[in-house]
Amino acid sequence: MEEEKTITEKPKKLWDGALKMVKGENTTQLIEQFTSEMTLVAEGLCEDQSKLRKEVDGMITEEDKQIQKLQTKIDQMETSLDEERREHDRDVTELRNRLATLEKKLPKEASKEKKKAGSIIRDATWLVAIAAGAWVIVTIINKFF
Repeated sequence: MEEEKTITEKPKKLWDGALKMVKGENTTQLIEQFTSEMTLVAEGLCEDQSKLRKEVDGMITEEDKQIQKLQTKIDQMETSLDEERREHDRDVTELRNRLATLEKKLPKEASKEKKKAGSIIRDATWLVAIAAGAWVIVTIINKFF
């Protein structure tokens, strides 16, 4: 008879346990367990978010440094280019003044020679301008690379 009780008690305990879960007799325990697990998950997510925020802030800082370096290089190159332009303009002005001086010295009878000299000086001016422009371009390229 005791065997029959044991055999019949196991299914009854199982059934009673299932009924308790359905009826909600241990709902408080389940809520506490769920709350503790969700708290653990939330704390982990918060930690992960903090780490990511620090990494992003570090990346932003590094990017700002790189931008500042590039801006400094650009400013230096612009200054150098402005200096080269002023020097080039000064050379062209000097050549024009020399041309004007030479034109004043030439006699009016030698207009053919005057035109020839003018074209030579003009050609020389163009050559100097081209050479100066090429020099500026080479200088800029060398500074970038």
